[in-house]
Amino acid sequence: MTDANDDKVTHFGYQQVPWQEKQQRVAGVFRSVAAKYDVMNDLISLGSHRILKRMTVELAGVRPGQRVLDLAGGTGDLAIKFSRLAGETGQVVLADINDAMLAVGRDRLYDAGCGHNTQVAQVNGECLPFADNSFHCVTIAFGLRNITDKDAALRSMLRVLKPGGRLLVLEFSQPVNKPFAKLYDLYSFAVWPRLGKLVVNDADSYQYLAESIRMHPDQDTLQGMMDEAGFVRTEYFNMIGGVVALHRGFKA
Repeated sequence: MTDANDDKVTHFGYQQVPWQEKQQRVAGVFRSVAAKYDVMNDLISLGSHRILKRMTVELAGVRPGQRVLDLAGGTGDLAIKFSRLAGETGQVVLADINDAMLAVGRDRLYDAGCGHNTQVAQVNGECLPFADNSFHCVTIAFGLRNITDKDAALRSMLRVLKPGGRLLVLEFSQPVNKPFAKLYDLYSFAVWPRLGKLVVNDADSYQYLAESIRMHPDQDTLQGMMDEAGFVRTEYFNMIGGVVALHRGFKA
C-alpha cells in the first residue's frame, strides 16, 4: 500500500527532499550537535536565547499542580523552569523526537533535582501519543520549523490541551526592519556555520539552521495556521526586532 506522502516533497533548508526524508535529516543534525547544543545556542544568540525562554515561561503562566508538555524540549531549559513552577503536585513532560537530545535533557533534569515531577518521552510532534485534554500548557521552543507537517503538529497539540489550555510557540521569524534584516542575514550565514565548524566540527548543521529559518512561515502566516488548527485568541510578540516571535493561542 502506498503512503499518501510518498510522492510529496518538502524543504530541508533550501533543498527539496522527499517528504519522508526530512525527519531523518533533521535527526542527523541534532545528533551531531547535541553534546554542545547549549554552548552553540549561547554563541550564536549572544546569550539572548536564555532571556527569550524566560519570557516564554512568564507568558505560559504555569501554576502549581498543572501538567505541562515541553515539545522539542532538547536539553531541558524550559522543562527545568516548569518543573519548579508546577511543584510537587504538577507534572512536566520533556518530549523530543531525537534520542541524543533527550539523553542530554534527561541528565540535566536529574542534575537540577527535577526528577520527582518530570518524565521524558520520545515522540513525534505530528502525532502525539497522549490522551485528549491532558495538559494545561504545551510549549515548543525553536522546534516547530523542524517538523515536516506543521499543520498536523498544531492540531495534535490542540487535541492534547485541556479546554482553556494554552500553546506557546517560540521560534525564529522574520525581522520587521529591512536594514536590520540584511545585517542579520550576513551574521547568520557568515558566522553560524563557521562557529559550528569550530565548536562542534559541523558547519553544515548551522548552514541548515540559517536556511531553515528563512523557509519557516512568518509571523502572520503562523498565526493564521494556529487559527486554522482551531486555536482561539491567538497573538504573537516580536522579539529582537522580529528575529524571534513568541506565538500564543488557547483551546476553547
